[in-house]
Amino acid sequence: MKPDTKKQIQNRLRRIEGQVRGLQRMVEGGTYCVDIITQTSALKRALSGVEDKLLESHLSTCVIDQMQGGKGDKATKEILKVYSLKRV
Repeated sequence: MKPDTKKQIQNRLRRIEGQVRGLQRMVEGGTYCVDIITQTSALKRALSGVEDKLLESHLSTCVIDQMQGGKGDKATKEILKVYSLKRV
């Protein structure tokens, strides 16, 4: 993974960590359920963004290296695995 991509992902994960702590405070404080659900939806989108960034990084580095190194089957299996995980 490129250093700048790693830094972006780490920053996103720190923000997500803060969002989770905020959700915990909301639950502890008895916040209205719909407001909590709204925040959990935002959290899911944030995690999806991290996944997208990781996948983009993987496709543009690891997969290319695997294909060029004659490991196309491995690359294909990994892509299909990630695709199936993203559909859940």
